[in-house]
Amino acid sequence: MTFLKSLASSKGDIASITAPPFILSSTSLTEFSKFWSEQPDLFVAPSMIVDPEERALAVYRWFIATLKGQYTSRNEKLGSEKKPLNPFLGECFFGKWVTDDEGETILVSEQVSHHPPVTAYGIFNDLYGVELEGYNGQKVSVSASTLTISVRQVGHALLRISKFDELYYIQLPSLHIEGLFYGAPYVELEGKTVIQCSNGYKFVTEYSGKGYFSGKKNTFKGKLYGPDNSSTSLYTIQGQWSGKSTIRNDSVKKSAEQPFYDASEHPVVPLTVKPIAEQAEYESNRAWEKVAAAVSVMDYDTIHVEKSKIENAQRALRKQEQDENREWQRLYFEQVDDEGKYLQVTKLAGVEPDSKIWRFNRRAFEAGPDKL
Repeated sequence: MTFLKSLASSKGDIASITAPPFILSSTSLTEFSKFWSEQPDLFVAPSMIVDPEERALAVYRWFIATLKGQYTSRNEKLGSEKKPLNPFLGECFFGKWVTDDEGETILVSEQVSHHPPVTAYGIFNDLYGVELEGYNGQKVSVSASTLTISVRQVGHALLRISKFDELYYIQLPSLHIEGLFYGAPYVELEGKTVIQCSNGYKFVTEYSGKGYFSGKKNTFKGKLYGPDNSSTSLYTIQGQWSGKSTIRNDSVKKSAEQPFYDASEHPVVPLTVKPIAEQAEYESNRAWEKVAAAVSVMDYDTIHVEKSKIENAQRALRKQEQDENREWQRLYFEQVDDEGKYLQVTKLAGVEPDSKIWRFNRRAFEAGPDKL
């Protein structure tokens, strides 16, 4: 109740509120980048499809498949939504998926900013020539009257398919967290997002959730539009992003809905991560090892002590940098101005491009000590 009262009196801004130990997850936000490619077969599938329309649909199937991991996996593990650990500046997370058919898919994730918090990531599969890079941050506010936390995600993702020289711009959905008053918080996505391909195909997705009287949780409706700028959609895909969805061909009258994706039937491939003993001190699993262990047994005193050690060490580093008039050097990402094809695809999407964008420096990763 003390925590709920602090939320209610926050006047909308909860940046200064310290999360109590009992709502903490054992996972850092840097690890959340892995949910983009837990199904490597869907990640690389578009590279094998010649028809651009069918290829766009394959990209959308992969995108819908990523949502369950990003926004509901913690519910299933912990019974209700938990707050991820706030990464420290320079924190990294590395891993890879290895399968017989897809080969290696590599993940590089790094916390590139702390105020505001921003996580950048690069995921690539050289066998199929597919690469995803992007970054996301969160702007969080609370409604004191309804005790609902709203999160506007900042940033975007870019999917490149080298075989067809295509770039897909992916907007990140906004979300809100409900159920705080009842002690069982959960996430719902809201609003609209756009996925725009450089060849002109475009998806517009609307999200909604379970209302007080009607509706199903995790509901979405996506429409695919062609490169001719027509306002008439080619396909409609709808359902639950955490469950089943269907597709309908809008160009065929009385077209029957067909299965599109079923989250319960598609397997997740385990991510291979180095043993903690072999990780560097700035890698997520090693850095948060003691905190995560304490969270797993609900040892709130140890959570507070170990978490404070990390936070105080970071404050000391920031003060040292300030005293020496220098900035923290990112390992594998760099901030650049608006660039080439990104500007073209955001113009097609009708969205305002970010003025400063974080991009994956693969050469630095390949030359660095963390190469997998």
